[in-house]
Amino acid sequence: MEVNLEANELAHAVVEIASGKKAANILMLDMREVTLLADYYVLCDGSSSRQIRAISDELLEKLKHAGSRLASVEGTPESGWMLIDFGSVIAHLLSPEQRAYYQLEELWQHAPKVVRIL
Repeated sequence: MEVNLEANELAHAVVEIASGKKAANILMLDMREVTLLADYYVLCDGSSSRQIRAISDELLEKLKHAGSRLASVEGTPESGWMLIDFGSVIAHLLSPEQRAYYQLEELWQHAPKVVRIL
């Protein structure tokens, strides 16, 4: 399997930025054998809509300056689930309640876990 270093580096940058903003329960999944939508998904929890907004703002700002392409942003911090699509990497910023409700880890249980930060 060929490794896309750009996608891997971008996914690790998302993990690092989210961690720097005190996101909880960070999980990076290798989705290359699971879906064609993206190479990696990064899931993380924000304890409030304010924290979800801070994480998303930091991701957008830092990765824009790093030259990453932004495909789209879906959802709002107030909804408890924001999806930021960077093409090869999709970041899911969720409230703990939304994450428990949607159980995305169950949905993608066959994807290898690359990084897990509790």
